[in-house]
Amino acid sequence: MMRIILFLLTNLAVMLIFSLILILTGIQSDNIYGLLIMSSLFGFSGSILSLILSKWIALRSVNGEILTHPRNEIENWLINTVRKQSIQKGIIMPQIAVYQATDINAFATGARRNSALIAVSTGLLENMTRHEAEAVIAHEISHIANGDMITMTLVQGVVNTFVIFISRILSQVISSVLSSNRNENNTETKNPFIYFLISTFLELVFGILASIITMWFSRHREFYADASSAKMVGREKMISALNRLKTSHEPQESDSMIAFCINGKSNSFLSLFASHPSLDKRIQALHNKEYM
Repeated sequence: MMRIILFLLTNLAVMLIFSLILILTGIQSDNIYGLLIMSSLFGFSGSILSLILSKWIALRSVNGEILTHPRNEIENWLINTVRKQSIQKGIIMPQIAVYQATDINAFATGARRNSALIAVSTGLLENMTRHEAEAVIAHEISHIANGDMITMTLVQGVVNTFVIFISRILSQVISSVLSSNRNENNTETKNPFIYFLISTFLELVFGILASIITMWFSRHREFYADASSAKMVGREKMISALNRLKTSHEPQESDSMIAFCINGKSNSFLSLFASHPSLDKRIQALHNKEYM
């Protein structure tokens, strides 16, 4: 849930800056093509910036520590497993981090498939068998190899563009009806403050609705990552890992903001806004060999 809130707040902050620029430049009332271009620029800027900073934000949000040299046998196994699976998928080995958390979880992030990060919770290392942990790592490697982080950024950018553009068009119409008047030269003027309030409100509302699309994509990619992991390490290992997740604590709020966690709060709020399908649906999809 926190991931969704932070996503919306990030986009809202970008939109507010966008609003001020458009009011100062007058693009919102004079040039629809200029509005579309500006909507695209600001629509993609938030998602691209989040992608570029994703590794830095992720590590600090969970207090993760990058592994450079293994300090014990389990860390040595973890590094070797990530290295082997990276070679298998044809990508450069991502950085590996471990963070302290009681929940069984892992996530992948990064701006490029050959410059990514995989972080694993201590709860996963302590409570999963090697076969189950291997399947979870393969799931995250699949996210990286499939370019899911970049694709998610593009989806968010397109959605943001339409949210801004449609909100601006409707704001012009509504503010014209509510506040337009004639000046000394008999030309129509609008109250920029009313326009700003209306556009901000519409962007917030449409942004919440648009998150349904991005969350649908996130859920969709989870099924493919599960299937890819099953192909790499075996279907039974992935099913066993998902069953183990049922016994796990839910991720802490600071963890749930990270894109592509293996274990998400799929039952929080409404299912339409969930970033992950339910574990039962994911297990059923593997049993039925869907997405494979």
